[in-house]
Amino acid sequence: KRGVRILTGLGKYFQQLDKEGNGLLDKADFKQALKVFHLEVSEKDFESAWLILDDNGNGKVDYGEFKRGIIGEMNEYRKSYVRKA
Repeated sequence: KRGVRILTGLGKYFQQLDKEGNGLLDKADFKQALKVFHLEVSEKDFESAWLILDDNGNGKVDYGEFKRGIIGEMNEYRKSYVRKA
């Protein structure tokens, strides 16, 4: 239960931090978001997570990249269901 609340809460908080309105957060904003939600990680672990989450290498992370990094891609059943919708 806590995981879902954190994920949805982070999404809302990302929108608040996104002052430019482009849907992207830089490294400092992302680190701040983790602290606000009491998700404290070592600097080494943070850097490793950042490399995974910033999958396009632009130095920013969007909520979609974050969700894919945490949850992963949708399985084929879910993808087909979404396509039907």
